[in-house]
Amino acid sequence: MTNNKPIDRNLKGSPTSDIDRNATFEAPPSLVPKGFTIGLAIFSLVLSLAGYVFRYISGDPIADILRHAAVLVPAFVIGIPLLFWLGALIMNKVKGMHIQRRNAFTLGWLISCVTMLWLMGTYS
Repeated sequence: MTNNKPIDRNLKGSPTSDIDRNATFEAPPSLVPKGFTIGLAIFSLVLSLAGYVFRYISGDPIADILRHAAVLVPAFVIGIPLLFWLGALIMNKVKGMHIQRRNAFTLGWLISCVTMLWLMGTYS
């Protein structure tokens, strides 16, 4: 008794299916929520400017405050996240990783906020 029915190629586990058994599973990229990224960026700006209000109230000359702020605020708000983004770009090119830009910026702003809080706690 022979069974001459055609084999359905769409069935899972079929020996003639077109599924490559050695194919690697690639997960979709996961991104940090945009609100979290924007919130950390704003928080890093607020943290970097907060100390200068107290310096102004305590009587420091405005020229000294502005000169100090012109160096440190861009370093913490722009510089550190940019370095993390650049590091992610290099890792993507050299190592073949898939680090998303928003994730790199978010990590940069998170490290920036933690560093500023650590500095504020140390010098308070």
